[in-house]
Amino acid sequence: MVYAHEIPSGSKLYFGESAKMKREIEFVSAELLENLGFSEIVTPLFSYHQHESFEDKKPLIRLNDSENNEVTLRADSTADVVRIVTKRLGRSSESKKWFYIQPTVTFPTHEQYQIGAEIIDGTLDEVVKTTVMLLAEMDITPIMQIANIRIPQLLNEHYGVSLDVLKSMNVEQIMSVDLPWIEALVAISCVEDLNDLDVFPEDIKTELAKIKTLTANIAYETIVISPLFYAKMRYYDSLTFRMFENNALLAMGGTYAIAGVEAGGFALYTDACIMNKMNKGK
Repeated sequence: MVYAHEIPSGSKLYFGESAKMKREIEFVSAELLENLGFSEIVTPLFSYHQHESFEDKKPLIRLNDSENNEVTLRADSTADVVRIVTKRLGRSSESKKWFYIQPTVTFPTHEQYQIGAEIIDGTLDEVVKTTVMLLAEMDITPIMQIANIRIPQLLNEHYGVSLDVLKSMNVEQIMSVDLPWIEALVAISCVEDLNDLDVFPEDIKTELAKIKTLTANIAYETIVISPLFYAKMRYYDSLTFRMFENNALLAMGGTYAIAGVEAGGFALYTDACIMNKMNKGK
């Protein structure tokens, strides 16, 4: 029996202080992003192309339109923003910087509000700095984790390290690989560890140098370098960053290519930011 006051597990309810905080966070974020030259976009809740961004289709909530074509509810904003801006809006808008404030929904009843932005042909430096500015407006100065998805991919493709081992971060198994520089790679955790990269083969060195350049350009105080971090990501294909405070993931972003379009972007998780502020208030 479902009672009249019950809401589905994974769905969101805001009231009182949390509703006020959500409104304030979204208002301040929208104002800041507009001042930084971003244009706002609100994408349709229904999409014909979401499945193209998901290797595993299980998270998608599927429906059918009036002509029985399959549509899905918006489970991801990035891909639709890039497609609509480049394919539908085209020449009607010259903006290459877009932001959105909207929820995503995934199977069975998971709802997640996000503040996100995408920069077409942009640099990750600007993406990271924008994320930091938004969080600073909320008085949040989290730890930033920087990784490069190409490094674990190269370890798998060229050096025989299993992606499953990297995903589980089984350090003992990683260290057992017969590579003279693997211990030095595992030991990297801070910006200073990137000062001498000559010990690494050229392909790994090139990708580590990208991390080093990014850290120099953003000059953020609390950075953790995670060269072995690996997780299946829908479109991020090179540099990525994540922002944490008290083990809560507040934001993440990176560079990617969708339908031949190079871009960079981030998503800030509204619910995590609300919880962060409410906990500090207590």
